[in-house]
Amino acid sequence: MSTPPPTVWPAFRAADAPALIRWLVDVLGFTETLVVRDGDLVVHAELAWPPGGGVMLGSARDDGGWPVRPGGSGAYLVTDDVAAVWARVRAAGAEVLRPLTEPEHGGKEFSVRDPEGNSWSVGDYRGAPRA
Repeated sequence: MSTPPPTVWPAFRAADAPALIRWLVDVLGFTETLVVRDGDLVVHAELAWPPGGGVMLGSARDDGGWPVRPGGSGAYLVTDDVAAVWARVRAAGAEVLRPLTEPEHGGKEFSVRDPEGNSWSVGDYRGAPRA
């Protein structure tokens, strides 16, 4: 059975989108699915998060669209193997905001900051049950 496509895409702009894409792929474990370039600019990129979901991003630019300022955003990534992502983060020397913990609601999670200043929390919490 294939995973349905995500219906919510956190999206942001980056001062150095190519470098941020590499960091998200190499350090956190995203999969690069689409990168549309215009010279040195990333017009649009989509990165998939296993087992489902993803993020969109592009280069910071003044194109009359949404805010130009990069950084300051955050996202929570769900994974069944928090320890594997934590190991990649530690090996890459990423800036840890909150080390690997076992919060009150159970499971495991941690938070890091990417080179653009965005925070990424990684854990196995899948959210409250839906009605």
